[in-house]
Amino acid sequence: MKKIALEEHFISPGLIEYWQPTMTDVPKPIFDKIHAALTDFGDMRLASMDGAGIEKAILSVSGPGVQVEPDAARATAKAAEANDFLANVTSARPDRYLGFAHIALQDPQGAARELERCVRDLGFKGAMINGNSMGAYLDERQFDPFWAKAEELQVPIYLHPADPVQPYASFGSYKELTRATWGWGVETGTHALRMIFGGVFDRFPKALLMLGHLGETLPYLLWRFDSRAKLYGVSLKRQPSEYIKENIAVTVSGMFSAEPLNCAVAALGRSRVMFSADYPFESAAEAGHFMDDVAIDEALREDICWRNAARILNIPMQG
Repeated sequence: MKKIALEEHFISPGLIEYWQPTMTDVPKPIFDKIHAALTDFGDMRLASMDGAGIEKAILSVSGPGVQVEPDAARATAKAAEANDFLANVTSARPDRYLGFAHIALQDPQGAARELERCVRDLGFKGAMINGNSMGAYLDERQFDPFWAKAEELQVPIYLHPADPVQPYASFGSYKELTRATWGWGVETGTHALRMIFGGVFDRFPKALLMLGHLGETLPYLLWRFDSRAKLYGVSLKRQPSEYIKENIAVTVSGMFSAEPLNCAVAALGRSRVMFSADYPFESAAEAGHFMDDVAIDEALREDICWRNAARILNIPMQG
């Protein structure tokens, strides 16, 4: 079945300096393979897409990007440079590639301006933020101008996992629990909950947040969030679960399993779940074959594979 993939990564020359330190523990042959995939926009990437049935891929920077740049002016310039690079890629193959903006939140007003430029001038479909920005999280009031612009433009903000400000002491010596195994999910789910409990969606009720990995465990815990919010007297306009259902959409990136897929659909509704492969960190073929074969009804399969993304991101598709 044809698909739109929402979390497909690349790296531009100006952002290698931020990405490379995150790969120091990766064996060189694997590093070289990933680097080659991230910097290719031709036969290698297109063959991977074709093998998975992906008609269109929304490309985004492989983290952490400028989220870890301490100099705000340099971060802003680097982000704009990366966006111009991506615009050249997408304009060369508009039939296959779309883009998510890379945004330097170190300057919130500048971030709002760059998001508008990327959407209005470059044709991007939203933005991807790679976790906290130098220790600052998206619920903080300094980012209200950015959320106001995202709401005005009606484009989603995709929150991608990244390392926490400090390693979780509870992990101890179990390095295997960090990052993709568990730590990134904890960090990203917590970041999203900060936005909910911090009132971001009360201030900007039409804002849309996207999460990978079928929602970073949030769909599994809706009742618990509502119950504890009542217990602790949390003052919000709606129950936490309502924000998750109405202001968050999720993708299947890196979670190619029927059980969490069924949970996400049951918890959030069939209109809020979309496809992604997380190329090249996950196999596009595995992601595509999972979505083609998983035991769900065909109308739902179409919704997840492409209809929801086409509607939410305003992507013209035939059929």
